[in-house]
Amino acid sequence: MSSTSRGRSDKHKFNVGQYRRECVKIYKSFEFFQPDNEEGLKIRKQCALAALNDVRQFLTDEGGQVAVFDATNTTRERRETIIRFAEQNGFKVFFVESVCEDPDVIAENIVQVKLGSPDYIHCNTEEAVADFMKRIKCYENSYQPLDEELDRDLSFIKIIDVGRRYLVNRVQDHIQSRIVYYLMNIHITPRSIYLCRHGESDLNIKGRIGGDSGLSARGKEFAKALRQFIQSQNIRDLKVWTSQMKRTIQTAEALGVPYEQWKALNEIDAGVCEELMYEEIQQRYPQEFALRDQDKYRYRYPKGESYEDLVQRLEPVIMELERQENVLVICHQAVMRCLLAYFLDKTAEELPYLKCTLHTVLKLTPMAYGCKVESVCLNVDAVNTHRDRPSNVDVSRLPEEALLTVPDHH
Repeated sequence: MSSTSRGRSDKHKFNVGQYRRECVKIYKSFEFFQPDNEEGLKIRKQCALAALNDVRQFLTDEGGQVAVFDATNTTRERRETIIRFAEQNGFKVFFVESVCEDPDVIAENIVQVKLGSPDYIHCNTEEAVADFMKRIKCYENSYQPLDEELDRDLSFIKIIDVGRRYLVNRVQDHIQSRIVYYLMNIHITPRSIYLCRHGESDLNIKGRIGGDSGLSARGKEFAKALRQFIQSQNIRDLKVWTSQMKRTIQTAEALGVPYEQWKALNEIDAGVCEELMYEEIQQRYPQEFALRDQDKYRYRYPKGESYEDLVQRLEPVIMELERQENVLVICHQAVMRCLLAYFLDKTAEELPYLKCTLHTVLKLTPMAYGCKVESVCLNVDAVNTHRDRPSNVDVSRLPEEALLTVPDHH
């Protein structure tokens, strides 16, 4: 569901199963989902309405733009409730239906996805699989799929057998078209994404931000250690991506394998502050320095970029990462924070302060209920470039004459 208001570009998921778990506390068995279980039906309806109420609050009062109403909306009656709710509140609705009849895929999905569900935390594998198969039968008894003819006026995408075929109907706007593009590019093949920064650079040693310097002696040592690490992992069909900046290219060159350069992976542009030390920025441009500390995600360097700009710039990279299998991305601190925030579902406030240490590789393995993260330090010393979130920043107390006037030249 999406709002037409131009609030924050926020999205949020409302999982009705979680509302049900909070209400019932202890899940007993599939019998809760039987169509003739009146008490179960009543609780599930209450939970769905509670979630929809939270959707309304998020999209109207909290400035959200996209809400994912995550539930088994398997009946026409439930979908009609959602449509009426959307019409009453001025929201647009886009349904996503996944249909799978391949028994092998279903069995694998139960093991990979549902065994990680809080419902089965105290069950052994055999009990959980048996119960969930019966739960599927409960849904089958009342399931009314989206119909090409009966539902021709609805906006939806039907995903058949995990992407073997798609049916897309009445895409209404830019957000819905992006959702379609995203869903047609993701896959469920097991894979790992390796993220690391370039080796330590000459400007890192000097404490200067940005620039396009080459690797320091320790940075070159890291590049060799990275080669050994990647070889030891024995990764099938690994792709290597870098930015177009010297320090990532020099790091990749040491690997001795083909790599692809992405301009979109270049470090955040610090504008007039490029190659300055933080102390110099604070001294020359105190107002700008304080403004960035106050809202680091949205602050844009004069003649440069903000983290918000960077997130938009990285969208094609993220989309391609979803399409690929095993990828090593050699990038930069701000870029790595954005990629990490996407896979770990971090907020805009958390993103600019994520720790992305030099000479450390993060192995991300996407899973059903999140993303597994393994941190591997390659034991090559490097400077620390991380700045913690400052406390008690008050821009109003700075003198007005401290405002930055941007020169005509960089």
